[in-house]
Amino acid sequence: MTSKMPGITISNLEVSNISKHGLWLIHDDQEYFLPYDQFPWFQDAPIKHIFNVEEPHPGHLYWPDLDVDLSLEIIQHPEQFPLQSSLKSYP
Repeated sequence: MTSKMPGITISNLEVSNISKHGLWLIHDDQEYFLPYDQFPWFQDAPIKHIFNVEEPHPGHLYWPDLDVDLSLEIIQHPEQFPLQSSLKSYP
């Protein structure tokens, strides 16, 4: 019996891990760490909301349940983009 080659990967975007310090995001075989001190919108968000991430346009990531938009440039170089938003809290 021979196995067929796996199909084409449909998703190139995935939250791979969440810890008390931040979350790990995989995009196009690159892994990024988003610490809560630089990306506070995720710290108290429900896990299911963090995992619900989309890429409506190349390089533009959107978490619809949290109403958070981030570009890959912001994720790669957060020091160049100071926080411009207040924290959201979830019960």
